[in-house]
Amino acid sequence: MPLTAGHNLQLLHGGAEFFPSLVAAIDGAEQEVWLETYIFYFDASGERVAAALERAALRGVVVYLVVDGIGTPVVPVEWVQRFGQAGVRWHQFSPLGRWGLLVPVVWRRMHRKLCVVDREVAFCGGINILDDYVDPSYGALESPRFDFAVRVTGPLVAVAHQTMAMFWGRLQITRQLEHLKFDDAHETWKNPDLHPASPQPARIVRGGVNAALVLRDNVRNRNRIERAYLKAIADARHDVLIANAYFLPGGKLRRALIHAARRGVRVRLLLQGRYEYFMQYHGARPVFGVLLAAGVEIHEYSAGFLHAKVAVVDDRWATVGSSNLDPLSFLLAREANVVVEDPTFANALRTSLLAAIQTQGVQLEPKAYAARPWHQRFLDRLAFGVMRLALFLTGRSY
Repeated sequence: MPLTAGHNLQLLHGGAEFFPSLVAAIDGAEQEVWLETYIFYFDASGERVAAALERAALRGVVVYLVVDGIGTPVVPVEWVQRFGQAGVRWHQFSPLGRWGLLVPVVWRRMHRKLCVVDREVAFCGGINILDDYVDPSYGALESPRFDFAVRVTGPLVAVAHQTMAMFWGRLQITRQLEHLKFDDAHETWKNPDLHPASPQPARIVRGGVNAALVLRDNVRNRNRIERAYLKAIADARHDVLIANAYFLPGGKLRRALIHAARRGVRVRLLLQGRYEYFMQYHGARPVFGVLLAAGVEIHEYSAGFLHAKVAVVDDRWATVGSSNLDPLSFLLAREANVVVEDPTFANALRTSLLAAIQTQGVQLEPKAYAARPWHQRFLDRLAFGVMRLALFLTGRSY
């Protein structure tokens, strides 16, 4: 995906910066609001966003909301009623059926965190509609979740809008076909928003920041985010800095990191240090050994839950988005990342990551990794094996 000029970007660190900016944009909407999120949790922060969507719909703004059927299994009855009365149009993507996760097809999730307001401003990142101090599984948290988003104006907003409009329309067609409303489905299909726009002559945009919206889905964009990482790492000259919540890189990405470290690039990873989920915590650890042996630095975030999916390469390239570096994100989920080439933006993100490494990270030493107890090594191998089996069942290689 080529980067284009003309963007204005604001890095948002955590919900404390993200939610006020998002709510202000929704409150300023005059025509339409599109919002997609994996988790919409109706805590204090979630209700602030829900109330902003409600206010927008009540004043005549067209509001579209998509939540994931696993990340957001239940919307409270109160909010179902309030959304209905206000006219908020919302859809739950792929809710679990009677067999739950036993059917591999439902492993394909809508993991994007995107918002477009009036086709003028977009938000993209890793932050769900969920308070930084709340976890649906663990309850109240002592420390805020470590995460990022970006607010963008410029050409990529149109790409985000078309992406969301196409997705919404196809969800509507699916629903209409399920209810045997074939004529309605045909009418919906004729909507031009459902189809990729014809290529337009290149428009020269001067000034602003070079950026692009890079997508991953199961049709036209199967590996674009992974390719963006691989190219940036291959081009790195002196520094690669990655913060990723659920890190289980495939062979290509592992080799890219190892080759970079061996040619003298300083490669630093800031990863989840606290136990959150069995598969993500234990499944990643079998790959640590080869990375450490190549000279890759691994720092485990110890202050709380790390949820970021960001990276900085050298002094220019950066990405902020929803995609983890693991099989679920790279092979199954719908994801969205903003890729940026700009020294100022890259330096702002680098500063935040280095501060977290220095004050809240614990470096994993190769000797300590090799000496971890046998039962932990067993759990690591078990999780890694289950992950490989799951990929086999989906028919994917990684």
